[in-house]
Amino acid sequence: MSQAYIMGAAMIPMGKHRDSSYSGLGVPAVLNALRSAGIKPKAIEAVVCGHAFGGMLTGQRIVKEIGIGSAPVTNVDNACSGGATALHIAWKDILSGKHDIVMVIGVDKLTQFGGGTLPLVVEDPEVRQGIVMPAVYAMRAQRYLYERDATVEDLARVSVKARSHGVRNPYAQFRSEVTIEQVLQSRPISDPLTLLQCCPTGDGAACVILASEAGRRKLGTPAVRIAASVLHSGQVTAGFRDMLRPEISSDSATDAYEAAGFGASDLDVIELHDAFSIAELVYYEALGLCPEGESANYLRSGKTTYGGDVVVNPSGGLLSKGHPVGASGVAQAVEIYWQLTGQAGDRQVPNARRGLSHVTGGGIAGLDHGACTVHLYEAA
Repeated sequence: MSQAYIMGAAMIPMGKHRDSSYSGLGVPAVLNALRSAGIKPKAIEAVVCGHAFGGMLTGQRIVKEIGIGSAPVTNVDNACSGGATALHIAWKDILSGKHDIVMVIGVDKLTQFGGGTLPLVVEDPEVRQGIVMPAVYAMRAQRYLYERDATVEDLARVSVKARSHGVRNPYAQFRSEVTIEQVLQSRPISDPLTLLQCCPTGDGAACVILASEAGRRKLGTPAVRIAASVLHSGQVTAGFRDMLRPEISSDSATDAYEAAGFGASDLDVIELHDAFSIAELVYYEALGLCPEGESANYLRSGKTTYGGDVVVNPSGGLLSKGHPVGASGVAQAVEIYWQLTGQAGDRQVPNARRGLSHVTGGGIAGLDHGACTVHLYEAA
């Protein structure tokens, strides 16, 4: 059976790079990923670029700066799942035998909007009524506090953990620890969520180099096998929807575990979509890390940090590292690659062999989410 491997990876520090263009963000990540894989630009057979707000030909505008001109470039917009969707497309190209070496880029520049919530599509009926993503997750948080044995302090604990991990990550937008009290006393955003429970807007780029078995033999760099790659889009449901049971994430994870031949209990490291603190608690259950209703206890027990069962978001996650939308799915893959090849520095998870990345994208009326991508990885 064909296999696809990550053979090189890089990202830039996430943050507010107001003076950078999309090319200015992407080129350093691309060059460092090529250096990591030990290859020249001419070795790249295809490029897939994920973004949400880069406009036309984002990928071409980046790779032309390093001399890639004839290789096919595909641009992908799938909201927050854009970068992960680009990885999924590249994975399929490798497995089909179409290419041996493919570059995946994720990039976005959110400072172009000047702050505030991100623009949504006005034709959506819920958007016309004023819905924004912080409000969606605040509703989930309210429901969670009602249905679960949990408190606002449990929501804050997610942010505290994220910041404690982010301190060790030189690529994180926020690198200072916070307390539960500081989280809860930060500016209210949408009750019960406060400022420190919401991911920051910012800019960033990440890049990975994928190779087939033949490409892997040519490169000879440390390899991580993509054991499964699953992309789902949401199913339309009218009327009631259980906000604490995100079927798109649970179904994607179930399919990924089946394809890879290993499950949640076998994972050493996870990068999941913690755009808001409540999301991490909900996704513990959706990804099968703990039984339904037990996510608050699971967090309190310390099982999702160093010394526990699995380290969730060692990068600091979106809450600490930042969430430049289209870049995030690729940045997750970069972090997993570094972890499984022992290149994560001070945040290295000891003896990490298997990992998962998970990202959802887009809020659309009637859908759980517009897209969800789950990848499973194994050290080769």
